[in-house]
Amino acid sequence: MARRILPGLPLTLGITLVYVAIIVVLPLGALVFKAASLGPEDYWRIISSERAVASYRITILCALAATLFNLVFGLSLAWIIVRYRFPGRRLIDALVDLPFALPTAVAGIALTTLFASNGWFGGPLGAIGIKVAYTPLGIIIAMAFTSLPFIVRTVQPVLEELDPALEEAGQTLGASDLEIFLRVILPQLAPSLLAGLSLSFARSLGEFGAIIFIAGNQPFDTEITALLAFIRLEEYDYPASAAIASVMLIAAFTMLAVTNLLQARALRYTVKG
Repeated sequence: MARRILPGLPLTLGITLVYVAIIVVLPLGALVFKAASLGPEDYWRIISSERAVASYRITILCALAATLFNLVFGLSLAWIIVRYRFPGRRLIDALVDLPFALPTAVAGIALTTLFASNGWFGGPLGAIGIKVAYTPLGIIIAMAFTSLPFIVRTVQPVLEELDPALEEAGQTLGASDLEIFLRVILPQLAPSLLAGLSLSFARSLGEFGAIIFIAGNQPFDTEITALLAFIRLEEYDYPASAAIASVMLIAAFTMLAVTNLLQARALRYTVKG
């Protein structure tokens, strides 16, 4: 029998399952168990309260806006990093990962300082009537900042591996740059782009530290769902906190299921193409 450096399947699988059970399944199970301790009427009363519904609306709409921004800006940034060579390119490429390394609370304080009424960016924007800090716009900026790397890092490797011969063939056939992008490049990017979008949206839904400093945390205006769940936790109302958190958990699972379905369809379309 050939000697293997890595352990065999049973040991590897066992370690993986134990890790997943402790890190993922156990906390989620505790959350579901605590939420299930409420009766159906109490559960519905908590998750459908006016304040909770307002927090869902603020969180989801801001996460969608941040994800759409990252779709355009992240794809453009990945394209520039891969396709062009210019001074400072490596620095920009390294800065993309800054939100991963920077504590989210530090990011929130920094963004608040920059976009406050007396900040470097907040002052000029306030002069033209645009207020960022303590508004939904501030929430969107914080979400976009922390979730941008997911778009760039999922699209960038695919862009690097694209066969230039396909684009050259399109040019030879007389296709415009826009047609080549839409019909040749975008279908090949679709699976990775969908993965990046889902990760970006999920990160935005669950973001907490970077938002609470810049949001203002006003109920019905700038209060996100994660903060409302935290408030209930500080009030020692654990079932209510778990019930509110379970709504976002269901939303995240639904989003991932839909994204996986869209990815599979996009991959089949790319293979057939």
